[in-house]
Amino acid sequence: MDLKKVTLALLLLTAASSLPLRAQEQGIHQQSTEYEAPTDPLVQKKLDKWRDQKFGLILHWGLYAVPGIIESWQICSEDWIERDSTIAYEDYKKWYWGLSKDFNPVKFNPEQWASVAKKAGMRYLVFTTKHHDGFNMFDTKQTDFKITNGPFKNNPKADVAKYVFDAFRKEGFMIGAYFSKPDWHSQNFWWSKYATPNRNVNYDIKKYPWRWNQYKEFTYNQISELMHNYGSMDILWLDGGWVRPKETVNDEVRSWGAAIPEFSQDVNMPRIATMARQAQPGLIMVDRTVHGPYENYQTPEQKVPDHKLDNPWESCLTLANNWGYVPNDKYKSPTKVIHSLVEVVAKGGSLLLGVGPKPDGTLDNEAVTRLTAIGKWLEVNGDAIYNTRATDRFQDGSTYFTQGKKGTRYAIACLPEDKAAPTTVEWTGNTPRKGSKMTLLQTGKTVQWTKEGDKVKVTLPSSLAKQAGAYPALAFAFAAE
Repeated sequence: MDLKKVTLALLLLTAASSLPLRAQEQGIHQQSTEYEAPTDPLVQKKLDKWRDQKFGLILHWGLYAVPGIIESWQICSEDWIERDSTIAYEDYKKWYWGLSKDFNPVKFNPEQWASVAKKAGMRYLVFTTKHHDGFNMFDTKQTDFKITNGPFKNNPKADVAKYVFDAFRKEGFMIGAYFSKPDWHSQNFWWSKYATPNRNVNYDIKKYPWRWNQYKEFTYNQISELMHNYGSMDILWLDGGWVRPKETVNDEVRSWGAAIPEFSQDVNMPRIATMARQAQPGLIMVDRTVHGPYENYQTPEQKVPDHKLDNPWESCLTLANNWGYVPNDKYKSPTKVIHSLVEVVAKGGSLLLGVGPKPDGTLDNEAVTRLTAIGKWLEVNGDAIYNTRATDRFQDGSTYFTQGKKGTRYAIACLPEDKAAPTTVEWTGNTPRKGSKMTLLQTGKTVQWTKEGDKVKVTLPSSLAKQAGAYPALAFAFAAE
């Protein structure tokens, strides 16, 4: 047994336990406020289909799952990142990248993941094929730093991404490939000739244009592999918005407070997009925060916007505190997630919920339990969520409103987590048509309602009040005036 290695791992785990919240605050992507709608009719059609799905799953899984630490960021040398002070930075990076020799997910079961996600009511998937640390969860031919080149290489499902995509495709999910534009393991991004002071390329691109051109080719080739070798793709979800053309670095980007350079880190998105859409017609591209023709929907991270947005967008939120698996992480309650989903959908967006599989390839039981509970609510209330769009008056206090494509209006009253259902629910605006019926989706039965001016009062069946916390939210369907 290598005692130095064991000691290092223990120190890192101890340091990591206090890190996640700070890291999420500093490492998140801010939402771009500019939006340019796609003009390709096939992209428009697929984007409209995506907007019907409403609830997706993003899986962060990679080397960081082995010690159970924040994804990638601890190998980045920025002042918000904490590491054990007795470990030299270069030694830390060597240790981290050396985890590729320990990552052996022998219980990897993507069919189980897909089954759990379907039961949760999720409709689309985004899977991390490569995070910023550069470790590839697919069988790329551009580098040996990949899951198919370690202890898992002889497993029949070693090409992890292929089997994840296949499993979710069989369950009817729209499929998205997460791909990090920065690659900190690549010598053409972080060149070992120089120190790596922050998240950006660490050499002068103008002085070494040949090296950056190699990186652009490397990025193009990897994305080409994903677009050509892994079946039908609906979404290319590109992370690492600081890797962007200089002309897109505006005051909004500078206000992030992150290490955003004033030089160009352009990977030639027009060329990538042309290739990707030739292979995958209608492909939705999400070049996060780089406003323009390749950010087909916006992605506010770890927050819900405070107002309705008319552009296509999704809130990226975690089920626990971290994107990847961290032991003893604190999970959000099903009620909290359902309330977030309701608010996001009422404001015109979709919810992409983050879950991190364990290093052995299984999902944490606590995550499964919570996802299952969310799915039970959606099973009877999904009509108020799926295939809906926002209304002009989308909220009145803790009640939110959506509208189906055929005109049905929905009121979704979010209830306190620790209390039984009330005997009445009231809201202002979104009044039912005179003489029309109102249906409580939870029971499928009609309920009595009255109107006084602009206020609607709904009387609930007494049977709902029996169990505290049994109903995270109650959804009502009606024909609006």
